Amino acid sequence: MTRDLRICFIGDSFVQGIGDPEFRGWVGRVLQAVGGDVTAFNLGIRRNTSADVLRRCWREVDARTLPDADNRLVVSFGSNDTTLEDGRPRVAPERCVENLAALLDGARERGLGVLVVGPPPVVFRGEEHLGRLLELADALAVLCAGRGVPFVDVTGELAEDPVWVAEAGGGDGAHPWAGGYERLAGLVLRAGWRRWAAGGELREEGA
Repeated sequence: MTRDLRICFIGDSFVQGIGDPEFRGWVGRVLQAVGGDVTAFNLGIRRNTSADVLRRCWREVDARTLPDADNRLVVSFGSNDTTLEDGRPRVAPERCVENLAALLDGARERGLGVLVVGPPPVVFRGEEHLGRLLELADALAVLCAGRGVPFVDVTGELAEDPVWVAEAGGGDGAHPWAGGYERLAGLVLRAGWRRWAAGGELREEGA
């Protein structure tokens, strides 16, 4: 019997792939590497914070899973949480961690395999925003490690990636073009995406 693999990707505009003229983003690129029959759902929404994602997650994900399928969930948020509004982050870092914890609890209750991808950097928001984002990414990684959930750290590496920085800076200051999303997809693939999608543990390729 053929495995019914269903993967929901939920998060913000980076999940949605805003800015990519090829309309694939990093999600479309990693899906190409899965091979075989996979049903994928891109549930990224621009400007969504972790609170926004948690609020809508199960209404949208539950409608796209089946009892006998291999149901998976890929989560990525945080860049909007750390954006300042009225001098404060839109979502406090500790609340963002709590939101991810609640989401992971819900996934465990539903028997979903989960992968968390760290928040990509936003070039035009500067070093202070990057500092907040790096701290948040570390906190999310610690939570995932404690829960035994795989986490792909992308924030720091993309912040120093010349293609990501140049493309985001040449566009709206946040979202790259095809090359930047190719770099992000490459980090997910290198972390062991193919093995995870096949039902194994997330381990760096070659490990």
